[in-house]
Amino acid sequence: MPSTRILGAAGEAAAERWLRGAGLTIVAKGFRVRCGEIDLVARDGGVVVFVEVKTRIARAASVFLARAGWTEHPCRFDVLEVAPIGSGWRVTHLADAFRPGD
Repeated sequence: MPSTRILGAAGEAAAERWLRGAGLTIVAKGFRVRCGEIDLVARDGGVVVFVEVKTRIARAASVFLARAGWTEHPCRFDVLEVAPIGSGWRVTHLADAFRPGD
C-alpha cells in the first residue's frame, strides 16, 4: 500500500493529465499560502479554475460503509465551500458532486 503522500501525488498527477486532456491549461500546482493550499490552478479559456484533488475519499468511504454494514445503501459525495463573510459564513453546497470512477 503506497503512503498517503505518494497516493496523493499520484492522484494529483492523474487529475492534471485529465484536465490537460480536457483542454485546460495548468498554471500552478501545490499553491500554498498561510491561509490554505490549492492543489491545481488551471485556465479554461478565460476562466480560472481552482481544483481540489481528493484521491483517497472514495476508498475511505468504502471502508466506512463496510464497517457500518451499509454496503447496500446508496451514498453520495457532496462538496461544501465555506467562506467567511463578515462575522458569519457563506456556505455553498454542491450535492452529488462526483461519483467514484467518473
